[in-house]
Amino acid sequence: MNRLDLLAAALGLAALAGINLYLTVFASGLAIHFHWITLSPAYQSLEVLGNPWIITVAGILYFLEFFADKIPWVDSIWDAVHTVIRPIGGAFLAIQVLGHSDPVFDMIVGLIAGGASLAAHTAKAATRLTANASPEPFSNIALSFGEDVAVVGGLALIYHNPVVALSIFVLAMAAFLYFAPKIVRGIKARVWLVWKKLNGPADFGVPAKLPIVLPRDLAEIFSKQNVLGETTAWAEPCISGRTKKIPPNLFGALVAMNEEPRKLLFVARKGRRPFIRAIDLDETTVAREPKFLSENLIIAARSGKGGRYLFLFPRSSADEVEQIVEFLRERLGRRGPEGVESRLEPQESVA
Repeated sequence: MNRLDLLAAALGLAALAGINLYLTVFASGLAIHFHWITLSPAYQSLEVLGNPWIITVAGILYFLEFFADKIPWVDSIWDAVHTVIRPIGGAFLAIQVLGHSDPVFDMIVGLIAGGASLAAHTAKAATRLTANASPEPFSNIALSFGEDVAVVGGLALIYHNPVVALSIFVLAMAAFLYFAPKIVRGIKARVWLVWKKLNGPADFGVPAKLPIVLPRDLAEIFSKQNVLGETTAWAEPCISGRTKKIPPNLFGALVAMNEEPRKLLFVARKGRRPFIRAIDLDETTVAREPKFLSENLIIAARSGKGGRYLFLFPRSSADEVEQIVEFLRERLGRRGPEGVESRLEPQESVA
C-alpha cells in the first residue's frame, strides 16, 4: 500500500463527509464491526470506527439527518449548522486514515481534506437552496436519497480502488471550482429572497412607492456614470434570472429613464466592475409571475423568437412589481395579450 492510495482514501472519505458525515462514519463503522470488509494493515487505524459507541452515536445523528434532509428549509438550516462540523469531521477522518505516520504530512492532508469537505458541503447546500425555491417536497426527498446512495457507493469505490476514487474526486473538485462563482451567486440570491420574505412588511395595506435612486452599493459604483439623476423614473432592486442576455443571480436594479420611454436598464455589480444592459421594450410582452419566494417580471419578444429577460423581486415587493407592469403599460400604450399583461399565472418554477 503506497502513500498515493492512502491519500486517495483520505481525500475520498473527506469529500463524502462533506455530503453526509454521519452516514460516512456509520456505514464505515458497520462494515468494519461486522467484518463486511477486511482492512489491510495500512488502514488498521480505521478500526476505531467499528467501536460500538461510535457506531451508535453516528447512527443516531444519521437518523436525525435522514429526516431533516427531506424537509424543505429544515435541510438548509441543518446544512448551515454543519458548515463547520462537516469540514472538521472530514479532516479528522483523513488524518485517521493516514495513521499519524508523519505530523507534517498529516497536517497538510488534514487541511486539504477540510477544504474538500467544505467544497462538497457547499455544493450540497447550494443545490438544496435551489430546490427549496419550490414548495413541493419531492425534489428534497429525491436529492436526499441520491446523496445517501452516492455516499455508500463512494465508500465501496474507495475500498475497491482508492486511486479511481481520487481521480473522480479531482474531477469533481475541478468542476466545483469552475462553477463556484455561479454557485455562490445562487446561494446569495436565495438567501436574499428568503430574508426579504421573512422580513416583509407587517402591514400590506400601506401603499408601495417605487424608489427613484439605486441601492447604496450600486450607487457608489455608478456615481460617475450618467445612470441616475433627474432623468430616473424609478430604480427597483432585483436579481437577474435565467436569460441569455444577462448572467443569472446578479444583484442589481431595474431602472426606467424618463428620456428613454421604450427602454429599461438593468444595472449591477459583476465582481468589482459595473454591468449595464439596455432592454428594448419594442415588440415585447411583459408579465408578472408570482412564485413561492419571488415576484418575477418576464420581458419577452411577442414573436416568441427573440430574447427573454427574467428579473426576480422579493415576494414582499408584489405591489411594486404590479406598479412596474402598470407603468410599462402606460408607456407602451398596449393592453391585453398583445402587449403588457398585468399577471401571468404560475407554470413551471423559475425562482
